[in-house]
Amino acid sequence: QAKYLAQIILVGAQVVGRAFVRALRQEFAASRAAADARGRSERPQSAAASRIIGISLQEAQQILNVSSLNPEEIQKNYEHLFKVNDKSVGGSFYLQSKVVRAKERLDEELRIQAKAEDKGRKAET
Repeated sequence: QAKYLAQIILVGAQVVGRAFVRALRQEFAASRAAADARGRSERPQSAAASRIIGISLQEAQQILNVSSLNPEEIQKNYEHLFKVNDKSVGGSFYLQSKVVRAKERLDEELRIQAKAEDKGRKAET
């Protein structure tokens, strides 16, 4: 009986292992598809900035609670969120670092837009 029990346990472990590997592959494929879709929705320079900084434009806007790329609003929200998440006032260093990364990402997007507008102006003249 011990032999049969060992066989049952072995077969069960193989079934669970295969199911786990299949689920991991599906999750990896879904994650890659989502990343590809996100990359296609952004302009090439913007997508590159998202990869370099490690945060998407949309995520950065959500973190800093801005709906448009208004430099004054971005700076105001950044300063407020940076201050309230300061560790010395009981804030979270992790959240504060997310705020910094979001600001960096939005600043980079503003630079990309300014460069594109500058190229557009030069092309018109």
